[in-house]
Amino acid sequence: MTGTPTAAPHASAPPPSLPPELPPSSSSPARGRARALLLSPFVQLIAAVALGVAVGAIWPDSADSLKLIADGFLKAIKMVISPLVFCVVVLGIAKAGDLKSVGRIGVKALIWFEVITTLALLLGLVIGNLVQPGAGFAGGHPKLDESAVDSKTAGAELPGMSGFLLDVIPTSLVGAFADNKLLQVLLLAVLAGAAILHLGRERVPLVLDLVDQTGELIFKVVAYVMKLAPVAAFGSAAYLIGQYGLSALSSYGKLIAACYGAALLFIVGLAVLMRLFTGLSLWRFLVYTRAEFSLAIATASSESVMPRMMQKLRGAGCGEAPTGVVLPTGYSFNLDGASIYLSMATLFMAQAVGVDLSLGQQLTVILVLMLTSKGMAGIPGSAFLALSATVAALDVLPIGAVALLLAADRLMDTMRVVTNLLGNCVATFVVARWEGMLDTDMAKAAFAGHPVPAPAPAPAPAPAAQA
Repeated sequence: MTGTPTAAPHASAPPPSLPPELPPSSSSPARGRARALLLSPFVQLIAAVALGVAVGAIWPDSADSLKLIADGFLKAIKMVISPLVFCVVVLGIAKAGDLKSVGRIGVKALIWFEVITTLALLLGLVIGNLVQPGAGFAGGHPKLDESAVDSKTAGAELPGMSGFLLDVIPTSLVGAFADNKLLQVLLLAVLAGAAILHLGRERVPLVLDLVDQTGELIFKVVAYVMKLAPVAAFGSAAYLIGQYGLSALSSYGKLIAACYGAALLFIVGLAVLMRLFTGLSLWRFLVYTRAEFSLAIATASSESVMPRMMQKLRGAGCGEAPTGVVLPTGYSFNLDGASIYLSMATLFMAQAVGVDLSLGQQLTVILVLMLTSKGMAGIPGSAFLALSATVAALDVLPIGAVALLLAADRLMDTMRVVTNLLGNCVATFVVARWEGMLDTDMAKAAFAGHPVPAPAPAPAPAPAAQA
């Protein structure tokens, strides 16, 4: 009886509130953000590269076999680049409704490429003369053996100007796609787009639908392949560290520092030009595309991110035609990072063997590299072929001096890939603005993480259909 009255109040009292209810509701957004961060491609790539570096350092002998993973990923990406470029360019021309505007885009892109790559070559020479990376070069490195360069280039040759121009024309429609020749695919795409405009979009609706749906299908395939990007980054990083290590840094440190420093100055210049011509921030663009640049660095290939970069540029308001024409063309004509490296490497060779190049000879370097650098894309050991051609034109250096750069070349990949890719992206923005096609509000929204859907294209005007 005595326990009943005391127990009753407890029994009749309302159950205590559950204070944990508020923390879960307040912490779930935090958990969601943490989960999204861990699942973001950028974080996955960074973690994969770190793991690959560790594996390459601990098991260097077995790390060589991991290169197979990166090679397989790159082949999977390359297999869709040609049809994707074709679809984007054809749709860009068809939606523009005016072939003249596409021609203007191409001409303006080539003008921009020539000016910027020349500036990159000059910057490499200026920094090379100031820093003198080859002065006092230590011994114990590859001898001046021309056969070592031949082995690296696998007997390939750079085409002359006539050969380069003829190579733009495919021998067959299928061959352009099978060989993954971007310039040939671009030519076919421009011709197909011109034919559609001439016939009139209303006469070939099925063709346009097929091209549009094929493009969407390819982008979906790219999305599937990109899920393997962290695995490819792991294999590439492990191979790099296992094969080369960091021992070459001590010997080639001055050259590496000079090249990367020149590239950094060049990127600052690109940021200024992008701000002046478009009013957009290059830094915000880098944040917007950080996953793509991370993958390009990890795989040492800018081709691995071309499909995704085309999506990002279109989403940033560059438009179909500028993105489809400027970016792929830049992969052959706008190799800014390679230009910096080639001019500085020529000075490095001369300084290493004790040859003082005159101003006239250095201008010859610029002229030769302006030609040879345009035919480098897709050729094995192209940098060594361009350097060999430059040395032959100067006729004051032993051809075998190119072998001095064999050990350092792989360490320059990050600089070349980032600078080449960034230069082509900036060119796309500038040419799009030059043509009045850049949507800056759309770009700023995309950079801020709030992409705006692109408006539906207007139907082609009647006069264009009758052109």
